[in-house]
Amino acid sequence: MIVVTGAAGFIGSNLVKALNDRGRTDILAVDDLRDGTKMFNLADLEIADYVDKDDFLGSVLSGDLDGQVEVIFHQGACSDTTEWDGKFVMENNYEYTKDLFHFCQEQGAAFIYASSASVYGGSSEFVERREVERPLNMYAYSKFLFDQYLRRHLPDCKAPVAGLRYFNVYGPREQHKGGMSSVAYHFNQQLRRDGVCRLFKGTEGYEDGEQRRDFVYVGDVVAVNLWLWDHPEVSGVFNCGTGRSQSFNDVAKAVIAWHGKGSIEYIPFPEKLKGAYQSYTQADMNTLRQAGYEASFKTVEEAVPEYMAWLADQHFIGQ
Repeated sequence: MIVVTGAAGFIGSNLVKALNDRGRTDILAVDDLRDGTKMFNLADLEIADYVDKDDFLGSVLSGDLDGQVEVIFHQGACSDTTEWDGKFVMENNYEYTKDLFHFCQEQGAAFIYASSASVYGGSSEFVERREVERPLNMYAYSKFLFDQYLRRHLPDCKAPVAGLRYFNVYGPREQHKGGMSSVAYHFNQQLRRDGVCRLFKGTEGYEDGEQRRDFVYVGDVVAVNLWLWDHPEVSGVFNCGTGRSQSFNDVAKAVIAWHGKGSIEYIPFPEKLKGAYQSYTQADMNTLRQAGYEASFKTVEEAVPEYMAWLADQHFIGQ
């Protein structure tokens, strides 16, 4: 059996789809569906069963799942970067992940989990080294702390385990995230509603809309997850981006090009974000490449049209 936590979420549901495409339907989907709109992400997919995240952890700790699990793709977490209830975040992200990690080690099952590029915080370097990891919120700290926990245990691991530090992921099945959805999603919504894509004016030496991020397509993120499962000889903590930075202008232009209409409007940079905004990210992909991953990553110009076509074919509540 394959377990996907956060299965109704963005990356989790794309993983379920990719597993279906491989012919696998023996999937236990784990999530918290208090936001019932996330069901749209699973409605067109095939799973063997669904279980709430708390009930799943209970089954893990009680031994009910012993001998049944082949791999856990752990994508579930409290991902709200504004959540400062540290006890809540650590229970949901750190302690929960530790429990699943030790279960997989005991069972000989692969464990592939979502870390985050947020562990780098305000750093200007994005490489998997302790000295450049500077988490700035509870979410980032919880991810950072488990990466550190894994590093200490890695020499003694008997089953494959890998963490992926996701950079700016975008693509299908993220619509439920609201304000946390990607800029590609928001630009599409703005253009459909108002005919314009709104970008921040320049700041900290960047021209209007020229702040840059490592935008990585969700299909490529899923491909890395599945490659790690296919290569049990590989364990560790890895960046998961494209290795290139592109501007917000690039994303907006790609959205406009697909629609064949629209314009860009630059709005004042919010005062509350000054000094607390990442104007540049670019994943150092050497560690993953050295581990043997050779596939290419789509550029914004390649992936955005695919994403826009998918969005145009969807019917969600409120759209």
